[in-house]
Amino acid sequence: MLANELIDRFEQFAPLKLKWEHDPTGLQIGDPQQAIHKVLVTLDVRPEVVQEAIEIGADMIFAHHPAMFRPANNLDYQDPQKAMYADLAAHHILVYAAHTNLDCAEGGMNDWLAEALKLQDVQGLVPGYQEPAVKMTVTISTDQVEDVQDYLTKTVGGTLNRYAANSGEQFSVNLLADQVSMAVAGVTQLVGSSVWDYQVEPLLTGGHQYYMGRIGDLPTPMTARQFADYCKQVFHVAGLRLVCADPEQQISRVAVLGGDGGKFYHTALQAGAQAYVTGDVYYHTGHDMLASGLTVVDPGHHIESICKLQLTKLFQQWQTQQGWQVEVVASQLNTDPFTFV
Repeated sequence: MLANELIDRFEQFAPLKLKWEHDPTGLQIGDPQQAIHKVLVTLDVRPEVVQEAIEIGADMIFAHHPAMFRPANNLDYQDPQKAMYADLAAHHILVYAAHTNLDCAEGGMNDWLAEALKLQDVQGLVPGYQEPAVKMTVTISTDQVEDVQDYLTKTVGGTLNRYAANSGEQFSVNLLADQVSMAVAGVTQLVGSSVWDYQVEPLLTGGHQYYMGRIGDLPTPMTARQFADYCKQVFHVAGLRLVCADPEQQISRVAVLGGDGGKFYHTALQAGAQAYVTGDVYYHTGHDMLASGLTVVDPGHHIESICKLQLTKLFQQWQTQQGWQVEVVASQLNTDPFTFV
């Protein structure tokens, strides 16, 4: 199969429009028209991961963190990270990164973290991209009007909002903007192109909001100290940092945001979180969190390695559905730069 087949299917799950501004998500190195036979799924693209890919014969690396987050000002191969690019090119290994689009995708990174914590009644935390709503007005001269309406509402997911008889049969349906192409293709296949027409206009309200981070409730309240121990077990870390004024504080409502989420702690507070799980908390931000009364658990950035197993399972599911001739494996390496001693 071609790399583009996997990329296109993934970008239906986590569209690039979800990525945050200036985030270098997407193709990193290589030609997406390249044939692939084995995909290595990883959190980070580091020299040791590239060597792992070479040793197992992978011709594609699918990562969460971009390999080229900051542009290189030279390719001096005395630098191991830059020599890595030469190894990738020499072995024709394509690299693709899904970063903030995977963070914001529904069923993606932050849902995986919330599920790991067994949070209930989960909602989005930090608003990101909002898919706009549109009104699609359909004029159709066929006895299949009800079939068309069923398709637009039950299959596409639109909401029928008006019905009237004019020169033919006319009705309108509210859709998300990204549903229009599916709606047009499906109706055309159903009735043909000559018996119907449509117009699309934007709506000022409605749409669908995507979020980075999640907030929900623990199945059973626990103290801040117990919750910190719980996070160690859930994320398989030997240690973590706890920002907490009272270790006996009762915790029931928890926000979680994978990666570096310190700057969003005000949003967690406003959403009613008693505890906030995120990584890379800055020293002075920690002081501000403490003053605000928020308990913060920092188990590190590397908890996002949960993506290795989850993405591998997802790709293998698509592999079965699509009949792809490709092997997908999770990296066996721990790329966390920190060790607790």
